Amino acid sequence: MTTTSAPPRSARVLAVLSILLGGLCGGLIGYVVMDLQCHDGCPTAAGFVGVFSAVGCAAGVAVVAVLALRASAEWNQREARERAHRESGL
Repeated sequence: MTTTSAPPRSARVLAVLSILLGGLCGGLIGYVVMDLQCHDGCPTAAGFVGVFSAVGCAAGVAVVAVLALRASAEWNQREARERAHRESGL
């Protein structure tokens, strides 16, 4: 059996879900803030702001998720190296 230092599948799925949730929340916040700023109700402008803020928020959450997954992979790799070192008796 080959051991891998990759993060578990559940962590990767959780990262994707957090990116989607962050984008959704950012889009809703952007839409509502822009909609409240317009006196006559401007759904087109609010929609554009909502989309841009959704993309921006999703990108920010994606950066954090990638960094967290990389840190997890490095942690797993380090533990595997230490375990192999202990088992070899060196």
